[in-house]
Amino acid sequence: MQRPFTCLISAQELAESATPSWRIFDCRFRLADPGFGKRAYAEGHLPGAMFLDLEEDLSGPVSGLNGRHPLPDPQLLAAKLGSLGVGPDTQVVAYDDTGGMFAARLWWLLRWLGHSRVAVLDGGLQAWAAGGKPVDTALPEPLACHFEASLQRDMKVNADYVLSHLDDPEVLVIDARAPDRFRGENETLDPVGGHIPGAINRFFQDNLGADGCFKQAAVLQEEFGKLIKGGDAHKVVAQCGSGVTACHNLLAMEAAGLDGARLYPGSWSEWCADPARPIATGP
Repeated sequence: MQRPFTCLISAQELAESATPSWRIFDCRFRLADPGFGKRAYAEGHLPGAMFLDLEEDLSGPVSGLNGRHPLPDPQLLAAKLGSLGVGPDTQVVAYDDTGGMFAARLWWLLRWLGHSRVAVLDGGLQAWAAGGKPVDTALPEPLACHFEASLQRDMKVNADYVLSHLDDPEVLVIDARAPDRFRGENETLDPVGGHIPGAINRFFQDNLGADGCFKQAAVLQEEFGKLIKGGDAHKVVAQCGSGVTACHNLLAMEAAGLDGARLYPGSWSEWCADPARPIATGP
């Protein structure tokens, strides 16, 4: 029986291993152009791939207080995935064209629903194309399956948890945003700049090498190990601007064998929506 892919899969592994029962999802998106992903998918995608939209499929309704990309209703997401042919034993592969920036969100969501057979295409569409592998414009018509969510509630925390553990040395908040936004500079996405007091910065793009693929597991383990100071990965709470690129850090940690970190889905966009919550600026 073929081993499941649960973190990353290379373009070559995907080309050699994929069967008709696998489900491949195109997760391309642009924050400044929400319609980009659908257009790009229509112009060409991996053979057999289907499209999932960050805001329509992989996020829930925005209230103004729950962040820019709140988690979707798990039952609605499970129904959507089932309608696209994802069953309990289906191997899922997610990809994008931004180093896994958005594909990692689907990776985390599926694990949250209790589905571990999900991997991100390492290097994304660029790695696939670099190997001379084909794309097409055909729209798959998958047979629907029953997808039963088994929610893993311990994979995330909420704002109240973060607030009540700001001074807890056993909780380490790691912010995946760019360093300038972490410092409170050049904030263009959220109305308030800064970061959660006590958080440290690990820009998600630092998980990638010059080739656009994830760094080797040993390198990631060393780099995250320094941040955690040799501690338990379970102490880590990952956040970013809206709970998307934080998943990239969680994927990198998992690929490095550092499992157990949790996501704060609302992240900075939720945190700063309540003026009663404290804010820090600077490094």
